[in-house]
Amino acid sequence: MLELVKYIVNQFAEHKDEVEYQVSEEGTGVTITVLLEESDMGKVIGKQGKIAKALRTLVRCAASKIKHRNQGKRKSRIIFRLFLH
Repeated sequence: MLELVKYIVNQFAEHKDEVEYQVSEEGTGVTITVLLEESDMGKVIGKQGKIAKALRTLVRCAASKIKHRNQGKRKSRIIFRLFLH
């Protein structure tokens, strides 16, 4: 899942080498936190948050597919967060 997030974020971020990713498992879910430079934040979020919403949807769909493939053995919830670096 992290590879999908990295690929999509890197398409929009200008300072790709400054982007940091943190993954933590919490209870029944996984949290992916992306730390960005301030100048990249708007590009990754998009106008009115459209890119961020689309990214969350893609991650949710991919997680659902993995869950079905593994017969429900994977974590059931993924949270995607963006923060300034």
